[in-house]
Amino acid sequence: MIESYLTGLVVCGGIIIAIGAQNAYVLGQSIRREHHWWSAGLCMTSDVILFTLGMFGVSAALMAMPQALEVLRWLGVVFLGWLAVQALIRAGWGRSALETDTATQRSVKGVVFTTLAVTLLNPQVYLDTLLLIPSIGAQQEDAASFVAGASSASVLWFGGLAWFGSSMAPVLSKPAAWRVIDGLIGLMMAAIALQLAIGGL
Repeated sequence: MIESYLTGLVVCGGIIIAIGAQNAYVLGQSIRREHHWWSAGLCMTSDVILFTLGMFGVSAALMAMPQALEVLRWLGVVFLGWLAVQALIRAGWGRSALETDTATQRSVKGVVFTTLAVTLLNPQVYLDTLLLIPSIGAQQEDAASFVAGASSASVLWFGGLAWFGSSMAPVLSKPAAWRVIDGLIGLMMAAIALQLAIGGL
């Protein structure tokens, strides 16, 4: 039970930290201090729901088709490798600083709708929550504990983005900070992809 929980925590934590559209949006909201807890809370809730649906649905499918494990394994390797390449490219070329101008504040409704769009209209979210993470969780002894661990990682990550993003706005708004973050993300994703390729699921 504890092992399954920790596996879910580590696996999901390693994947969710990859700065994609969802994470960058939440971080941007936090740096601008613009209803960032609403945004982070929606992302947490979406992850918990998708983890639960994906975990038990994929588990049933894998029990019926064990050969699908190899397909999922290599899809995971390709996907994580792609994330690593994208992050390392961003680290090399850099990206623009996030805008921290608070002159124009949007309404809570506007932030909520945008967060839902960034979350639910992003194919990467479904690859993570309905394919990659559940394919690893299906190998655990306690599926519920794995989902709890994965959900905890989401809560900790988005809670951290909301809290530290707002408190560290002067530092995180600089392009140099983004290069460091992207470099670390790229190395982490590459390491996970390599482990999955060599050690399997």
